[in-house]
Order: sequence, then C-alpha cells, then structure tokens
Amino acid sequence: MKKIMTPLDPGTAGALKAGDWVEISGIIYGARDAAHKRFYELAGKGKTLPVDLRGQVIYYVGPTPAPPGKIIGSCGPTTSSRMDRYTPLLLECGLKGMIGKGRRCEAVRQMIRKYNAVYFVTFGGCGAYLSKFFKKVEIAAFPDLGPEAVFRFEVEDFPALVEIDSLGNDFYKNAGSSIINQK
Repeated sequence: MKKIMTPLDPGTAGALKAGDWVEISGIIYGARDAAHKRFYELAGKGKTLPVDLRGQVIYYVGPTPAPPGKIIGSCGPTTSSRMDRYTPLLLECGLKGMIGKGRRCEAVRQMIRKYNAVYFVTFGGCGAYLSKFFKKVEIAAFPDLGPEAVFRFEVEDFPALVEIDSLGNDFYKNAGSSIINQK
C-alpha cells in the first residue's frame, strides 16, 4: 500500500503504476455530473473555475446527508464514464487525478497519459465504510446543486486502486488479458 498526499505533483503521479493500492491523504474535491457540466461550460468560455484544479483530485461522489454525530453520510463512488465527456477539458485545466468506479473510454485513457494524470477506483457499494476516511467536509462551489455541488474534502488514508496510470496502462484491461492468457 502506497501512501500519497494531495495535491498530486508530477513525480507522484508518474511513480504510480496500474494495480498499485494507495491510501490518499489531503484535500480531494467531490463532484458529479451537474458540477462537471458547469466546469465544462465555464472553462469552454474561458472563464475562471471556482476551484483551482491544478494538481487536484476529483472524487466522483454525491454524499448523503450526515447522520447525527458524523461529518458525512454515505459517500460511495459514482460511475466514472458519466464524466468522460468533460474529463479532457478538466485535465487541460490541470486536474491530476480522478476517483470513481468502472472503466473509462479510450479517449480519456489517452488524455490521462498526455497530461500525466491518474485514474483511481475505490469500492462501490461501500459508501458507509468509505465515510470513515473523511475528516472535514465543506461546499466549495455551486451550493445550489445540493448533493451534486462541488465539495472540498479532507481525507486521511482513503483507499483506492490505480486503474489507469500516467503511462496509460489500464489495470482492468491488463487484468482481463492476463486471465484470458492463463487459459
């Protein structure tokens, strides 16, 4: 298990390999479809984004309300492919990492390679478990979007797997190939 800190610098991003398990600590941003659409529209018009994405990691999540005594509710990952159409432009804006679940399209894999970024996956269906890694939660932008707002999270030892590394290596693709080759 590799321990990494955010924001991600090019050296850290470049050292991670598809299949590496990591524990992420620091600040990550939470954003889903609606927030990505707004980012995309603003960046497309040359406007400044409400969050500086340089070196940052976005977690594709829409957390549930916090139960009494907790800082956040269930916060499991959203299917990442829903953000594929917005991802290339956000990588151009400096985004270095994304956390979600599921595969990414070939165009996104190529852009991850071009921009020395990383795509992580985490446990789907385990939102209550994942909430224990969150130490602080606040809304960073677009509060009118409710659970689809942009959140600023402070996390400690958040568990994830490098699915696509900065060289474009794809863990899902490679794992599937090695299984097929073993037959």
